[in-house]
This record gives sequence, structure tokens and C-alpha cells, in this order.
Amino acid sequence: MTAISSLYPQPLWQWFAQICAIPHPSKHEQALSQHIQAWARDKGLTVLEDKVGNLIIKKPATAGMENRKTVVIQAHLDMVPQKNADKQHDFTKDPIEAYVDGDWVTAKGTTLGADNGIGMASALAILGSNEIKHGPLEVLLTVDEEAGMTGAFALEAGMLEAEILINTDSEQEGEIYMGCAGGVDAEFTVPVQWQPLPAGHQAYRLTISGLKGGHSGVNIHLGRGNANKLLARFLVEQASELDFKVSEIAGGSLRNAIPREAEVVITLAADKRALLEEKAAAYQALLQQELSATEPALKLAVTETILPAQVMSTESQQCLLNLINVCPNGVMRMSDDIAGVVETSLNLGVITTQGDSVQVLCLIRSLIDSGREQIESMLASLAALAQVNVKFSGAYPGWKPDPSSPVMAIVKDTYQDIYNKEPVIMVIHAGLECGLFKKPYPEMDMVSIGPTIRYPHGPDEMVNIETVGQYWQLLLAVLERIPEKA
Repeated sequence: MTAISSLYPQPLWQWFAQICAIPHPSKHEQALSQHIQAWARDKGLTVLEDKVGNLIIKKPATAGMENRKTVVIQAHLDMVPQKNADKQHDFTKDPIEAYVDGDWVTAKGTTLGADNGIGMASALAILGSNEIKHGPLEVLLTVDEEAGMTGAFALEAGMLEAEILINTDSEQEGEIYMGCAGGVDAEFTVPVQWQPLPAGHQAYRLTISGLKGGHSGVNIHLGRGNANKLLARFLVEQASELDFKVSEIAGGSLRNAIPREAEVVITLAADKRALLEEKAAAYQALLQQELSATEPALKLAVTETILPAQVMSTESQQCLLNLINVCPNGVMRMSDDIAGVVETSLNLGVITTQGDSVQVLCLIRSLIDSGREQIESMLASLAALAQVNVKFSGAYPGWKPDPSSPVMAIVKDTYQDIYNKEPVIMVIHAGLECGLFKKPYPEMDMVSIGPTIRYPHGPDEMVNIETVGQYWQLLLAVLERIPEKA
């Protein structure tokens, strides 16, 4: 961490090192929140905490800037907890092992939490500075953004005084975001009938691993493998010849991360072990050929395991595997309005076996409500055909672009003045909290900026050091240019 703390800009990186040292996965942000609150109160800043745990920290304007419009810098407290299978790490107890790797900062075998730790660190560094010029300032740190946007949903009117919001959760330097996708969770519940284990069977665990995974919005167009889909494909194709029985299936851990690993426990006749290993090796070779550019580390392992007490009935197994295999996944449609941006997508994120059912959790994202509704209709039809239940929940709105936004114009002009080139005005295929903030604060002018972060929501996550400095310079310059109150 010493090397990280000495990077430019030091105040930001010193805060990021502190953030990495305090566990803060979604729904476990309390320790970090308490640390920040104690620090802010010691600095004499006004600290508010709402009923769900959102933090609002207020700082007066620097001398001569008291008449400027109030700005709120916004970030989220939580990070996505993802790790490689061979990494021993408890996200609720262990610090993130961040380190400098050339031009990047990354972590040892886990997500880094640059999403949104860098943005949070920048806001806290500004709060702690006596040199940075700014008008009346608020910092909003929300909870549980990655697992359901709980904090953004619960934010109440009247908590903020700001007229302008700068969201720090974007992940590409040189791009200014003025809109984002909305989304909704879709959860299939597949009932399972159990039957006794057939005589003469042995049990095996099939595991797909080594995939890159990543953010199910930002990275969905990269053609990466979905471990849940790849495993189901193999099982459906080999069901007849191997005549196996499924006792348990699981894959992925977050609905907003492309699943990197999936596994199934199956039983089959003892004399078919060699055939199973042959088929698995052939399938691994096929996938390595198909996904050679995107998934060079893909593996399909077969290991013997203990016999289960029961297995799924033939009807339950066929229904489950066929549903996973046929369920849409990936990019559904590209935007006609914004070149190169995904309009609508679906991520088959998590599979869990629970008692007498299997849950299959997906996340639908779309820039337009009709796109989201179309995928909901498709999944409802799929559930009807399979005669299973599907539930839609946690819907959150997109952030409708406002090309006439005054703060966007300020950020654009400031960027051009600093770097002598025009930034790209973009809409992101991810769920920023801005759309939800528009409900309690419909008149608030919003924009989103950030440094370059690669592969968020996966263990390959990294943030580019140079772009953190560029983002910092832009943020400080924008604060200086905020206009006076009307």
C-alpha cells in the first residue's frame, strides 16, 4: 500500500489505500462508514446518516465562492466481492491486497473495488483539503449500490441542498456520461422432484472455471463465456448418451456479474466414467477453440465426489437444463441512437439449488423501457412453456439523457480547455444511481465522470493510474467553474 499511497494525486490515493484496508462488500459497509464518519466529524464537517445508511457530509464553500451553486459529489460505499477459486479471501474480514502493476493498480486474486472506491476517495480527498477551491459542497455516499441500489432507492427529498450532482461511477476517462440503462431482476423458480439414487452409480463434480467474467453491463458486448450457459450446453448435449442424474447445480454469485464459474454434481453408471472424461475433454477443447480470444484460461474439470442422498427426477432435470440452455443471454440489441452502445441485454447470473427447487437469477438491462419490457415478456413466455414461475423485482429506472444539461456543458468545455481535445458524450449500459436520484430531486442537473477502470466486477479489475490523475484534475477544475446561484 505504500507504493499506492505515493501515487499522484496523493490525497486521493491515500484515501483509496484506507478504503482497501477496510472490508466493504455490499451489505457490509458499516465499518468503512463509521471510519469515514469519525474522520469527518474530527474535521468539523457536518455528517448525516439516513435510515438505510447513506452518508451525507457537508462542507462550507472556500472563501470567495459562497455564492456558487451547491454541488454534491456522489459515490457508493460498497464494492463487488468476487475472487478467483484458488484465492483464500473473506470479503467481510480481509483487506483488499491492492498493488501497482505497471501503469495500473489491481488486486491479488480479487476485485479491486476501484468501482467505486476511486470516486469515493476523490470526494473524501476534496473534503479533507484546505487548498481546493469550491462552492458549498456535499458528498453523498450510498449503500448497497452493487446488490440492489438500496441506498439510491431510499434517498429522501430534502436531504440534499445541491442543484448539481457529479456522479463518479463512470469507468472511461475522456467520456462524459449523461444517461444510463435501467434494469430489473428476473428470477425463475424451477420445482424439483427428488428420487432415490440409482444402484451402481458413482458421483462426479463437473466444474467450469477460469473465465474472465466482468460487469454484466459494461462488458456484456465482449463475447465472454457465461459459465452457467456453457455448463448447461454440455449437460443438455450429453444427457442421452451419458444417462446421468443431477443432484445439485450452482453457478455465479452476483446477478450483475458475468458468471466465471459453475458446477454440477451428477451421478452415472460406474462403467461410464471413461466416457464422461472423454466427453468433458472434448468439450473443453471445443470451447477453447470457440473462445480462444476471450477465454484462454477456460477449464472443465471432472472429479469424483461423495454420493448424494438423492437425485432429480428425469422430468425435473430435463425441465431445468433445457430452461437454462434456451434462456437468452448477452446482447439483445444495440442502440440505433448511440453508436457502439448496447441498448438491451440479459445476464443469466446466478443458479442455486435450494431444497425442492432451483433458482435461476437474471438481470435485464435496457436504455429504454420498451426494451426491458420485451425481455420480460420473452422470459414470461419461457416460464409458461417450461411450466415454472418467474418473478420480476427490483426494477430501477434509466437516467434519461439531457443534451441541454448545463453541468455537462461545463464539464465538456473544461475537459477541452485542459486537454485540448473534445471528450465523448456517452450513455452507459450500466445502472448508475442518477436515474433513481431524479425521483426525489427531479430538477437536479447531473453528470457522470471517472477514470479508466477495466474489468469491474471481476478479479481482473484494474484502474489506470494516469487517468486517475486526469479525472482528478478535471473534477477540481469543474468545481472552480460552477456558476453562481441564480
